[in-house]
Amino acid sequence: MKSWTEKLNAPARAEVKAAPVSIAGMRAGEIMLVPTPKLVDDYIRAIPEGAQTDVKSMRKALAREHGTEVTCPIYTGYHLRTVAEAAHEMLSRGAPLSEITPFWRVLDAKTPTTKRLSFGAEFVAEQRAREGLEN
Repeated sequence: MKSWTEKLNAPARAEVKAAPVSIAGMRAGEIMLVPTPKLVDDYIRAIPEGAQTDVKSMRKALAREHGTEVTCPIYTGYHLRTVAEAAHEMLSRGAPLSEITPFWRVLDAKTPTTKRLSFGAEFVAEQRAREGLEN
């Protein structure tokens, strides 16, 4: 079984295609970005310390950056978890906090992905508090 870090770094290409269904604010037929884990990781790494965004805003920004109308909510959710789990793996292997992807700048207590993290939501809450972000 692949580690989260291997999943994050697996070669993948973003796709642009018509959205197959209406879901999470996206309408069937809209031009949709299907992001890669690295695309999500790069976006989060660019958020400065002490700043935050939410998943909906991240999806809108990724769509704009790639000339699409929407970003796939399902793949965004999968990749958010991959990014968070891979970052936590790096931390548990001894990487300093400053070198891991600051996923807590997107995830908070209300984000469904946070509840699925293998290491729990407490780490997210601690990092958000440390940076003065709302929980």
